[in-house]
Formats: sequence, C-alpha cells, structure tokens
Amino acid sequence: MSPCDLIGGSALAAAVLYYKDAPMPVSFEEILNAFEFVSAGGLGEHQAFLCIQSGKIYWHSDLSDLDEADDELPEDVEDDEKYLEIPDKRELDLGKPLALDFARQVLPGDFDEVRRMFRRRGAYANFKHLLARRQVLEQWYDFEQKATERALREWCELNSIVLADG
Repeated sequence: MSPCDLIGGSALAAAVLYYKDAPMPVSFEEILNAFEFVSAGGLGEHQAFLCIQSGKIYWHSDLSDLDEADDELPEDVEDDEKYLEIPDKRELDLGKPLALDFARQVLPGDFDEVRRMFRRRGAYANFKHLLARRQVLEQWYDFEQKATERALREWCELNSIVLADG
C-alpha cells in the first residue's frame, strides 16, 4: 500500500502543492551567524541574503581576503519577493541605543559619561574600558547577547521566517 492509498490521491496532491510554495525552515543559528558576519564589517562591507523559498543564506563581502566565504550571489538577489537582506546591529537598534539602555539600568551614576562617550570616535572601546573598570563587562556581554537574540527573533517573525529550531 502506498502513501497515496492511505491519504487519498487528491489530498496528497494538495499537500504537495501547498508545501512546494511554503518557505523552508531556517536555523536560527545560521541567521545569527549571518547577522554577526554582516555586523562585523563597516557599513555595507559585508552582506548576507536569505532565500525565502530555499532557506539558503548567501554571504558576500567587499573585502578581497574573505573570498573563500563569499558566495556567488544570485542575479535576482535584489528581488525582495525572493530574498531578504540580513540586517546589521544598527538596523535593529543594537548599537548605541543598547549601550545607553545598559548604562541606564546597570550604571546610572555613569550614564552621562557614557552618553558623552558616544558623541566621539572610539566610543565602544571607551565604553568597554569603563565596563571593565566597573567589573560589569560579562554582564554587558550577557545583556547584549539576549537583546540581540530577542531582536533577531522579532525580525524573523516580522518577516515570516519559519525557524527550524524554534
């Protein structure tokens, strides 16, 4: 007896048609890795695109020494019906706003100093030096990681990305 006999030919055909157009589930870990890759470069240096249909992530870098990690981008990668560009941390407000939130919650006495830091170059290095002096650097990394995961999962939900691992 075949699966068609158990389900019924027309029900199986309908299921095949439905799932043929349904997006493939994507690993959250893969999206997180692509997000970190995109966020690691300067503005626009690294890009990653998620194929909505297949779930494949295409990586691209303008830096020549990363050629081995560079995928051949599909010709239609700019088609937002087929591909989503993975955001970077600035697009998800995980840069300066997150650091200010952390300072407001954990270091309220240093908040004005942190705000001044972010008006000048080298803000993150100075911010991390302050966190190390106050012995809250590990707390910052935990705060940042949780906020990143939360924002990225929200981005997935807003873009109807089906996650394979919840």
